[in-house]
Amino acid sequence: MKKSTKIDTIRHSLSHLMSMAVQELYPKVGLGVGPFIENGFYQDYDLPEVITPEILPSLEKRMKELIKENTKFEQHNMDFDEAYKFYKRDPYKTGFIDDLKAAGEKKVSFYKSGWFDNLCAGPHVSSAKEINPDAFKLISIAGAYWRGDEKNKMLTRIYGVAFETEKELEHYLWQQEEAKKRDHRIIGKNLDLFTFSDLVGKGLPLFTEKGSIIRRELERFIVDEEIKRGYKHVYTPELAKVELYKTSGHYPYYKDTMYPVMKIDEEELILRPMTCPHHFQLYASKPHSYKELPLRIAELAKQFRYEKSGELTGLMRVRSFCLADAHIICQKEQATDEINSVLDLIEYAASALGLKKEENYRYRLSLGDRTDTKKYYKDDQAWNFAENILRSVLKDRKSPFFEEENEAAFYGPKIDIQMKTFSGKEDTAFTVQYDFVMPKRFNLTYIDEAGKKQEPIVIHRSSIGAIERVMAFLIEHYAGAFPVWLSPVQVKILNITDRNLKYSEKILEELKKEGIRTELGSDNETIGKKIRESELEKIPYILIAGDKEEKNDSVAVRERGKGDLGAMELKKFIEKIKKEIESKK
Repeated sequence: MKKSTKIDTIRHSLSHLMSMAVQELYPKVGLGVGPFIENGFYQDYDLPEVITPEILPSLEKRMKELIKENTKFEQHNMDFDEAYKFYKRDPYKTGFIDDLKAAGEKKVSFYKSGWFDNLCAGPHVSSAKEINPDAFKLISIAGAYWRGDEKNKMLTRIYGVAFETEKELEHYLWQQEEAKKRDHRIIGKNLDLFTFSDLVGKGLPLFTEKGSIIRRELERFIVDEEIKRGYKHVYTPELAKVELYKTSGHYPYYKDTMYPVMKIDEEELILRPMTCPHHFQLYASKPHSYKELPLRIAELAKQFRYEKSGELTGLMRVRSFCLADAHIICQKEQATDEINSVLDLIEYAASALGLKKEENYRYRLSLGDRTDTKKYYKDDQAWNFAENILRSVLKDRKSPFFEEENEAAFYGPKIDIQMKTFSGKEDTAFTVQYDFVMPKRFNLTYIDEAGKKQEPIVIHRSSIGAIERVMAFLIEHYAGAFPVWLSPVQVKILNITDRNLKYSEKILEELKKEGIRTELGSDNETIGKKIRESELEKIPYILIAGDKEEKNDSVAVRERGKGDLGAMELKKFIEKIKKEIESKK
């Protein structure tokens, strides 16, 4: 369990103060869980009535009064009979006492703060004076099933955020407001990038022409870059026999997130949730020499995973996605060089997308639990070797990273690329995994220098992750104002009067010949209104064509974020924008 820091202790103590304020209003309230979480805390309540966010300011006010009163937090123990008697009318707390008894605990830990006595293992501040009353805020109310089971009663969950200083709280609240403006679902709709249809199904995005341009640019970029770096790009089917995933071992681990089996003729088929077993069959289709290794098999692979309805989030979490996937089959001795090459590619691709290491993403070394033989393949020596290689690579690169237990794949440890959203939330975008299990299960071999069969290892990796998810990250990162090379429309031409329309059409043809994505805004509106509308579309360049420009074979250039750049020869403008597109500035 994570060791509590000072701010964690403050946050947990605030959840107790909040419960005091709630219990003053509802004396018979049932108390569920109330932990500290990232940036704050929450508490679940069984209330006699529905409450709305309008109640939060009054609860906050009462909590600040309790802080001002310097409420003390004192730990004490009860025996089980006392604890059951104390909570005889609260089924939630008695449930916790049952858990403690089953775990073999001898006593039940309580914390008393004023009149409020609560079952809790702590820790807490010694007194409320350690809490800054201006550095917390109650922010929302939600529903939560008792113990997370939808068969149980729905409780009321109140969330709060808390920091050590008022400045930190203000920054967090600003960040959350800014994140709402950058929500990729809202921007995606406003810029006409993608949509969803109830008739098509939940979690199945439909990309518009403009969204498809962004997607296609990302796909072309990463495929071309991978081919330059020695990857062999392939196509494999989007479904397979269930037997394939039983052989790989994925079926028992992932069957709850797979779609139902389809019985076709005499075969049982399933939509693929991952691509590696397909690539292993390509490798196994003929014998290989050590001279061919490393063999890097890559694919823009369509995959399908069942996500619960409540977990679907725009493009960030979907049921059908396209992964920039690859599997490197190599000798053990080649693993360090190959993992380094993969991280070089990831860092290059991230840089081209405008993402910075440590600022927008960081590395996590995800380790296995040797004692959990149900989840992890049993081979302590192989686990130690693989984890040490990944750790050494990260250390030698001087890449800051952190380690996390029990986050590995069942077949080996991995480096996770943890992407940070604008709201500060961190999510795994893609991974680099060391696999010493699949070669055994699929009998993958190569012939060594002595002519003997040897078993390779596999490095699973993704260079930019799922295209849908990286699009969501980029929409929010740029707030829809994409760099020129990714913008669906790179240039908008606006004619000042109808007599300039033919000249504008000539400019349009010139730009299209050069492969520049261009639109002509020829509607009968004032030039001022046309400029404002084009700026709302977040188009990088607006070219204005009037009598003066037509006479000089030039354009008046407006650049997004910089405004009016003045008149420029059309030829010079084309040189400028093509340079930006090619350099992915």
